[in-house]
Amino acid sequence: MAESMSVREELKEGVLCLTLNRPEKLNAFNEEMHLALRAGFQRANTDHAVRAVMLTGSGRAFCVGQNLADCDPRKGPQDLGHTVETFYNPLLRLIRRIEKPIVCAVNGIAAGAGANLALACDITLAAHSARFIQAFAKIGLVPDSGGTWILPRLIGEARAKALALTAEPLSAEMAANWGLIWRAVPDDKLIHEAMTLATAFAAGPTKGLGMTKRAIQAAATNSLDQQLDLERDLQGEAGRSADFLAGAAAFFEKRKPEFKGQ
Repeated sequence: MAESMSVREELKEGVLCLTLNRPEKLNAFNEEMHLALRAGFQRANTDHAVRAVMLTGSGRAFCVGQNLADCDPRKGPQDLGHTVETFYNPLLRLIRRIEKPIVCAVNGIAAGAGANLALACDITLAAHSARFIQAFAKIGLVPDSGGTWILPRLIGEARAKALALTAEPLSAEMAANWGLIWRAVPDDKLIHEAMTLATAFAAGPTKGLGMTKRAIQAAATNSLDQQLDLERDLQGEAGRSADFLAGAAAFFEKRKPEFKGQ
């Protein structure tokens, strides 16, 4: 296991488990945690031993966003745009770019940038006790970390505006009902379900899964013609992959396939 003070890393059965580890601060981001988490996702992007990622938090919160003590306006004017550009934007772009499945297990409160970090992952599960809060409105800020892009695409403009303007907590069950996350699960089953899912992905045809992720994300801005062309090109690439050969051979031979993510 590789470990920093603020983010724990563990590679298990092809799954890189990243755990936000500042429980005494409800896993609020400071500079160290920003850099450690980005390093973890960079490892996921380049290390062939990593086939999937599982992200969660330690303690009673998933993540409550930025540590406000690091940007206290009482100490003088703060350039929060610089903070967003330096730390959050590179992280969110990396998460969306990685062509490996990323599962997020929201174990408690997910507020501000913490909520939007969870929603940027490919599949998000949340404990029944979890809450999603677009807390920015409470302190006069604007949703960042992709929040204004992700929310209306997942739940529509009306609900996105309501969550962002009121900062009302949204339960895990309601988030699932609205389509904001994949599923709400009992607290004591969260990590097991998330790891089971991530482990299944890691053993699967991750090259094709990664291209599927790319195609679905591209659909947000592509025209139908552009999307059809992209599907054609990706299917051509997938059809030449070792994973497709392994899957097809296993199908005809009536056995379980052994995928390598190639």
